[in-house]
Amino acid sequence: MADYSALSEGMKLQAESEGVYYSAEVVTVSTSSKRAKAPVKVHFIGYGAEYDEWMGAKRLRSKALIGGASNKTKDDPKKRVYSIADQVARFQRAKDEKNKRYLDISSVFDGSKWKDKRVLVIGGNRGLGFEIVKLLKSVGAACISTCRKADPKLEEVGVAQIVTGVDVTQDMTKMAEAITSPIDYVIFNSGIFPNVVDNLDSLQMAEAISQFDVCGLGPIRCVGALKSKGLLKGCKVAVITSQAGSAKWRSTQNKDEGGNYGHHMCRAACNIGCALMSEELKKDEVPVVMLHPGFNRTEMTSKYSHIWDIEGAVEASEGAKRVLHECVKISMKTSGRFVNCEDGLQIPF
Repeated sequence: MADYSALSEGMKLQAESEGVYYSAEVVTVSTSSKRAKAPVKVHFIGYGAEYDEWMGAKRLRSKALIGGASNKTKDDPKKRVYSIADQVARFQRAKDEKNKRYLDISSVFDGSKWKDKRVLVIGGNRGLGFEIVKLLKSVGAACISTCRKADPKLEEVGVAQIVTGVDVTQDMTKMAEAITSPIDYVIFNSGIFPNVVDNLDSLQMAEAISQFDVCGLGPIRCVGALKSKGLLKGCKVAVITSQAGSAKWRSTQNKDEGGNYGHHMCRAACNIGCALMSEELKKDEVPVVMLHPGFNRTEMTSKYSHIWDIEGAVEASEGAKRVLHECVKISMKTSGRFVNCEDGLQIPF
């Protein structure tokens, strides 16, 4: 039986939310019999009052609480559900635990699972997308890659089909019509992240709208066009998004700064769009999963090159393995999830 008598208003403790413990403080402790199972109202530090929650001992950690979650119980990596927001801490935890999945994806990546699979990669001629295309070719997959303009790099790789003239900000029906055989996977990789100062003193509205058009609406246009041509039957959809789209993580990753409105908002829009598509496509048994590819050393992230090392950024060739490692796990059971390809754990919305 839990003893709450030593808890008082304003006392600091840890409270669980979606499998992760956060810093919190006691708002009030109820003695009402109606609140017997969850008598403690807590406020998550750094979050708005709308996140305040009533909870019981099993979700609380405090030396003042007898019968609560143990502060001495070691976190079991096998039971983790959610990744953690602090990128530096996430990378350090992986090193401390010698996590091969995180630190050396080649040690767990099984390319044989891709042999003879037909994979459509949207935006496969540069950066991470190009590395995904090369990797697919090397493991025996039949890759269909789209790009806006013909690119000799794709021809050199020897992909099964190159569809040019594809602009994800426009109707994508012609792209779908160019694909004449069934596909097993769609990997939507198109995205932009302009190198601009974007805060309340320097709002970048035109850039924000461009990002929404590509990152937020692009996946919907793509999947909609494929659906209209009957190409989604038996297919699995992966949308490359970003941890930037997690509203819950902003108080950690953008603490006291905010900013990058276009980038974060377009990724949040992407995520809600994918969540909706996952619901609409349930009846067709087409799973849709959102993937944060991890921190990759690409042209798109070059403005953050000064923190590549401390945050564990990897070459795009490793990032491609991380993405494909997670893609093979996609099923109707995982549809609608937002997954971090660094550690394979979920990211809260």
